[in-house]
Amino acid sequence: MTTVTDLYPSRGTSEVSVPRQDPVVWSEPGAPGPIPSADLQGYERDGFLAVEQLIDDDEVALYRAELERMVTDPAIRADERSIVEPQSQEIRSVFEVHKTSEIFAQLVRDERVVGRARQILGSDVYVHQSRINVKPGFGASGFYWHSDFETWHAEDGLPNMRTVSVSIALTENYDTNGGLMIMPGSHHTFLGCSGATPKDNYKKSLQMQDAGTPSDEALTKFASQHGIKLFTGRAGSATWFDCNCMHGSGDNITPFPRSNVFIVFNSVENAAVEPFAAPVRRPEFIGSTDFTPVK
Repeated sequence: MTTVTDLYPSRGTSEVSVPRQDPVVWSEPGAPGPIPSADLQGYERDGFLAVEQLIDDDEVALYRAELERMVTDPAIRADERSIVEPQSQEIRSVFEVHKTSEIFAQLVRDERVVGRARQILGSDVYVHQSRINVKPGFGASGFYWHSDFETWHAEDGLPNMRTVSVSIALTENYDTNGGLMIMPGSHHTFLGCSGATPKDNYKKSLQMQDAGTPSDEALTKFASQHGIKLFTGRAGSATWFDCNCMHGSGDNITPFPRSNVFIVFNSVENAAVEPFAAPVRRPEFIGSTDFTPVK
């Protein structure tokens, strides 16, 4: 068995800070793709790329209708891939939508989507995770500050930071309805969190983050150094962000819902190995081991 070096230790007895060991943009300069060179440079510097209109109004209507169909289907609600709000018991997320919905599968294969992922990661890609997120008004809870890579490395076994996420808005993102917040430039430093990973941590963490949560002191230092960017935009806009960005979102106490499609692309050259800091691997619908390239 080949031993994989752990470049990013986490879930130990103390919190650790490690400089990033991997590129941010993996493709060669000037490589073809839908992202202009200046935007790629901004992504490398800040860790994110905002696209004002990735999909048009008709497409937004199609995907919103599919989202509504899925979250109101009793069979889907009963499936383990659906996560409910702990208080309201309303559906919060539905995972693996690229395998359960042909409409969302088509979105994943759309060159506007997968083409940007290939350009950033410099290779063919597969879907590590997909989901629809529903953040209804009047009390939908947020997600505390975290780095996705910390979890994907510790609990899913992704060796390197060669993964990118895209959040495609299906409703208006106001500055008041629990939008995505990122600390620009935070992706250049890996923060390894303290504390061992419980066996079924994913069941709790998908509702409320616990293991893999940075300390107040670390977050204060990161925020003081990098600041905080809040993403707003109309339905159809999208935000691409690096796997190691420190990010989170607040509660939505407004009447205005915030729903999106969330797709995580990983390089086929960065396939998952055994988890680096968890007793068992998370379920397939959260961290895929199907490394088939998106075509």
